[in-house]
Amino acid sequence: MPASSARDFRLDRSLQLGCDQAIRHGSKSFMVASRLLPRHTRVAARALYAYCRAADDLIDESPCVNDGLRRLRVRTERIYAAHPEDYVEDRAFAEVVAHFGIPKALPDALAEGFAWDAQARRYDTLDDLAAYAARVASSVGVMMSMIMGVSDRHALARAADLGLAMQLTNIARDVGEDARRGRLYLPQDWMRGAGIDPDAFIAAPKSSTDLKSVVERLLVNADRLYKRAESGIAALPPSCRLAIYSAALIYQEIGQEIAKNGYDSVARRGVTSKKRKLALVAQAAATPWLFQSVATTPAHPTTQFMVDAAAVHDDADIRGLTAKATRMVELMLSSELRRRGADPAQVSNG
Repeated sequence: MPASSARDFRLDRSLQLGCDQAIRHGSKSFMVASRLLPRHTRVAARALYAYCRAADDLIDESPCVNDGLRRLRVRTERIYAAHPEDYVEDRAFAEVVAHFGIPKALPDALAEGFAWDAQARRYDTLDDLAAYAARVASSVGVMMSMIMGVSDRHALARAADLGLAMQLTNIARDVGEDARRGRLYLPQDWMRGAGIDPDAFIAAPKSSTDLKSVVERLLVNADRLYKRAESGIAALPPSCRLAIYSAALIYQEIGQEIAKNGYDSVARRGVTSKKRKLALVAQAAATPWLFQSVATTPAHPTTQFMVDAAAVHDDADIRGLTAKATRMVELMLSSELRRRGADPAQVSNG
């Protein structure tokens, strides 16, 4: 089944306006960034993002995390049964799911990540942290790729890489802000290895040379993922590349601002000026993508299940085309052997 085109996607005007209103309230940055997308892709992307915001709020604002998660699962089940509850976000996302074939494993993973957030879960290792980042960010990146018509396994893996990179950047930027809210995302084994007690840091967040080394280490890992993810942009429709590459460059710039601050994310928060953002959009617009190939590096282990779920139809198409091509070659060979007076059965058995 070929990937559905955003050009054929239609959403009721009232649902569009409802999603736009939810996003303006929840994220002005995404609202602005989405304007770089072509119209129909933008409509679908905003519907997706409005649902993500609603899901996050439902879990975060529930008195009990498990109750919120159960409620969200019921709403998601109804979306996938084509009977969404009467919320703008649910009805709009149901249209996205139906049109683009979004696998349920992706919003389920996102919900799990939101639950981990609400539980203020901590992460002992970088792999543990990546599992969280995969759920709250890579899941959205893979769904966005499907909205843009991407079904290639390697391209989906690169979208998942970009989600991981962006989330690691967010974590590096918000160390102090998160700590003051009683949350800690930095790998605890890194902190202990640098001589920092995680509990003591949460009790009294302050910058130090040792903490700065942990933040720097996290950004080094993010940069590796950005480099690997970049090749995936070449697999996007030309009309979508500007928006996605601009977002990638702007997030990378946040990391560079953190570096300029001496990796102090407790006393200062790395931000990018509007002027600099416009310069990065111009840089993205001037980047040639013709003939660039997508890196075939396997998906990160924490995102593999998402790539598998999203690429299942593409894999089936490849297997089907391969079988058809093989049968065609067999028929052509058989016809040629008969023309020459040979018995195809004897040739194949010989």
